[in-house]
Amino acid sequence: MLRIDVISALPEMLEGFVHHSIVKRAQKKNIVEIHLHSLRDFGKGSHRQIDDYAFGGGAGMVMMIEPIYEIITSLTAERDYDAVIYMSPDGKKFNQKEANRLSLLSNIIILCGHYKGVDHRVREHLITSEISVGDYVLSGGELAAAVVIDALTRVVPGAIGNETSALTDSFQDNLLSAPVYTRPPEFNGWKVPETLLSGNHKKIEEWQEAQAYARTKLLRPDLLDSQ
Repeated sequence: MLRIDVISALPEMLEGFVHHSIVKRAQKKNIVEIHLHSLRDFGKGSHRQIDDYAFGGGAGMVMMIEPIYEIITSLTAERDYDAVIYMSPDGKKFNQKEANRLSLLSNIIILCGHYKGVDHRVREHLITSEISVGDYVLSGGELAAAVVIDALTRVVPGAIGNETSALTDSFQDNLLSAPVYTRPPEFNGWKVPETLLSGNHKKIEEWQEAQAYARTKLLRPDLLDSQ
């Protein structure tokens, strides 16, 4: 079983996400376990403070090291973690290969940044890796964490009904997916390619492979360069 512990200043942002769709089904099947933790439970003083002004000045608040240290320490005291990930816009770009790798782990902590970010000592001493979902800045790491959780959950064996579906997704082989169609075979004069209606599985596979390569070359040639 894969266990994911998410640390957040606003865990309620993830409540709906973890209780729907594939992520919900994976938990019901007991192949993925997701726990949301509020950083404010470890906040300082009567106001449960988790942020403070930055040394040296500048706009924005910074998440304090003490509550983050305490919550991570409390979790790692209970079990060994394979990864402690910080969601950060300047982290390593997330991709399908990384989702596949993470799906094979047993225990993961995901720390969601907020405000102006975390005290840099957290990044130096408490985490094992940083992940970015794109070259842009979000208000917090919760949405980015949801992206990572969804991507890796769906490739955990048993998470989706047809495991072949996940294996043929875009990016699994550094290729985009081939076009897909469903009924009716003709609509408004727009027809489904005859090959897909032929019943000849060998020809269908060859068509799909050719289409995947052609679409990748047209839309994402950079993926071919990285093969």
